[in-house]
Amino acid sequence: MNLSSRPAVLDLIGNTPLIEVTRLDTGCCQLFLKLESQNPGGSIKDRIGLSMIEAAEQDGRLQTGGIVIEATAGNTGLGLALVACAKGYRVILVVPDKMSVEKIQHLKALGAEVHMTRSDVGKGHPEYYQDYAARLAREMPGAFYADQFNNPSNPLAHEQSTAPEIWEQCGHRLDAIVCGVGSAGTLTGLTRFFRKAQPELEFVLADPKGSILAEYVNTGKIESTPGSWAVEGIGEDFVPSIADLSGVRHTYTISDEESFSSARELVRAEGILGGSSTGTLVAAALRYCREQSKPKRVVTIVCDTGTRYLSKMYNDNWMHDQGLLKRELLGDLRDIIGRRYDEGSVISVAPGDTLMTAFNRMRSAEVSQLPVMEAEAEEQGRGQHVIGIIDESDVLLKVAADAAHFSDPVSSTMTSAIEKLAPTAGVDALRSTLARGLVAIIADGDGFYGLITRFDLLNHLRRSLS
Repeated sequence: MNLSSRPAVLDLIGNTPLIEVTRLDTGCCQLFLKLESQNPGGSIKDRIGLSMIEAAEQDGRLQTGGIVIEATAGNTGLGLALVACAKGYRVILVVPDKMSVEKIQHLKALGAEVHMTRSDVGKGHPEYYQDYAARLAREMPGAFYADQFNNPSNPLAHEQSTAPEIWEQCGHRLDAIVCGVGSAGTLTGLTRFFRKAQPELEFVLADPKGSILAEYVNTGKIESTPGSWAVEGIGEDFVPSIADLSGVRHTYTISDEESFSSARELVRAEGILGGSSTGTLVAAALRYCREQSKPKRVVTIVCDTGTRYLSKMYNDNWMHDQGLLKRELLGDLRDIIGRRYDEGSVISVAPGDTLMTAFNRMRSAEVSQLPVMEAEAEEQGRGQHVIGIIDESDVLLKVAADAAHFSDPVSSTMTSAIEKLAPTAGVDALRSTLARGLVAIIADGDGFYGLITRFDLLNHLRRSLS
């Protein structure tokens, strides 16, 4: 690898497009989206990754052979990894365990080392991701702790690049910007620029439900106990030291459900695939626009690409599991099924399929068992019914002695002596089935509805707490 020249990819950071929303209801206002998802690393954090690393190089905190360490919910880590790995530095990132698998895979693909820690603990706990990263940096010679929450190069990147880009792209006509706060670099940098360029501009804070920032802006106090939220990258349980909230005139507290729904609506209406924080910002921006009585020109940000959330908020099964995508409640065991047959969510095999086919479907769907489905006679008119179950232990027993058995049919290995539960059987009957080590097959004379596993029951009980 030639590390003597500046990586060309870094010249692609910034100068992202600004486009108008045309198919969502924005009231009497015009709403524009700054597509930070078009940065080479896929997010607005590429800007601060470049800014923080180059500032550390210039003042000697980061030298040849050095280590870049950061605590991140994902995108700052990706921005740092993009820049630092391209420049030849070792990168160690500490991430909370709610981070999407796509982000983690992207970090590793860039060459970063990922340390995962808990997302359910606060500052002062040894497993809190910022404390964990700071501790690593103290213990490792040659380490540069990027510390986005306190690093002045974070807001400087937005003051010097993001803000003037928006101002020019809007033709110097702009009334409001809708922002979220994670480290507060974006809001602070934009505030500093527009305080001079357009002092009357209003900042609107979009804050996840559970974060304390909206309350702090509105009251000047933090009296509520911080909650938890599934949106990644914005919302905090403290006020970052670099935060300048003085320009914020309106706040909106947005639930996970509204955030994810808004992101999904954005891609369907406008074709723009944004991440979870984008959903929060779009939800708040639409609320703000619809409340106005006079036309205003409003900007919000597509913070990152939605491709790193395909396994989460763009996955209907995940959304159902989290209780964020509502189903019609039927009042029986069908409400507990995680993957419903009538929704096309059940992965199955036919008795004539090979064991290799069964194995590949289990692996791709990340399940350990599959129903074996067979078409019923046409005169019965009910499509398909379950004739068996095959699980990973069945496949292993068959192929352990001779891998050639992967070509054997599923019918040679499946469990055909199955028990079925009618939807009306009740939770006690379900628990009895699961306690005997069986997966519950929910079916009756009208057909097959789906399987219930121990995980499905646990998830149902967890949802009942919210």
